[in-house]
Amino acid sequence: MNLASIFPHPIIQGPTAGGNNTPAQVAAVSNAGGLGSLACSLLSPETIRTQTAQIRALTDKPFCLNFFVLETPTPDPAEVARAVEWLKPAWSSLGWTELPTPAKWCEDFSAQFEALIEMRPAVASFTFGILSVEQIKRLHEAGIAVIGTITHADEALAWQSRGADAVIASGTESGGHRGTFIGAQEDAKLTTFELLPTIVAAVNIPVIAAGGIMDGADIKRALDGGAQAVQMGTAFLVCDESSINPVYKQRLLTAGDHPTRLTRTFSGRYARGLENRFMREMAEVEKQIPAYPIQNALTGAIRAEAGKRGETELMSLWCGTGVARARPMPAAKLVETLLAEIAAA
Repeated sequence: MNLASIFPHPIIQGPTAGGNNTPAQVAAVSNAGGLGSLACSLLSPETIRTQTAQIRALTDKPFCLNFFVLETPTPDPAEVARAVEWLKPAWSSLGWTELPTPAKWCEDFSAQFEALIEMRPAVASFTFGILSVEQIKRLHEAGIAVIGTITHADEALAWQSRGADAVIASGTESGGHRGTFIGAQEDAKLTTFELLPTIVAAVNIPVIAAGGIMDGADIKRALDGGAQAVQMGTAFLVCDESSINPVYKQRLLTAGDHPTRLTRTFSGRYARGLENRFMREMAEVEKQIPAYPIQNALTGAIRAEAGKRGETELMSLWCGTGVARARPMPAAKLVETLLAEIAAA
C-alpha cells in the first residue's frame, strides 16, 4: 500500500485519547492533506458514530479511527481494594471520604469494532494488542486500511503476517501510551530513530515513524530513514482545535526543560507525560498496581476532579519528549508550517 494514495502529505495527527482530539481537529488535518485521527478507545459505540458523523460534516477527505485492542477484565475485588488504598493520598487530598467506584472498567472492544465496520473510515489504527486475521479481513472487506502500532520488530512482523497495511513504529520519546504487546513494555527501549531502521529492514509494508517528531526537519529525517509518513501527537495537542483542559495545555506550552517520564501510576500501563506529584507519590507501588484498564478506571474520577479544579499535580499530563518545541496554532496552519519546513530541510 502507498500511503500517499490515501492522504497526500506524510503527516498523521496522532490520536490522543480522553476527548483531547476533536472532530474539528481531525477534519482540519485531513482537509489540509494530512490524515486526521480520532481516538475512539475511550468512546462508546454511539459516541463513535456521532463524532464520525461530525467529522464527515466537516470534510470529505480520508481520516482514521484509532482503538485500543482490549479484553474487558474481571478483577479480583481484593486487588481493587488494595489499589483504592494505595490511591488514598490522592483522593483524600481532594476532600473525599472514599474513591468513587467506576461505572465500568473500559468500553467493550467488540462493540466498538462493530461500530468501526459500520462507520467505514478510510483507515483504522490499533494499539495495546493485535487483531486476528479474521478481524483484519473484515476491515479490508469494508474498505478500511489497517495500521498496527509496534515498538519492536517482532510486533511489526506479527502485524504484517496477519495482513496489516502498515505499522506505526513508536519510539520511547512518544507521549502517552505506546503499543507494546509482545514481551515486557520496559524492554521496548529503542528511540524513534533507533527503531525506524530496524522496522524498515524487517517488513515490506509501509512504516510510519512516531515519537519526538515536532517539526519539518524531524519529518524529513524520518522520511530519509525509510518512513512513508510520521505520526505526531504532542505537536497537535496544543493546536487551537484540541480540547484538552486549558491548564493542561498551559503546562505543555510552558514545559521548558521540565522532565517527562514513563509511568504506570495513572493507568496501569506505561505512558509518558510531564512528571508531577501524583507520579512521585505513587512511585513506590508503581510495579504492583493493577494493569490497564483497571488502574485507569480507578484514577479516572481523581483526574476528572483535578481537571475541574485546575490541579495539574493530580492530572495525567501526557506528552512526548519534544513537548518544549510544541507550537500553538490552528491545526491546518501547523500542517502548512510543517510542509514548508520539510521543503526547507
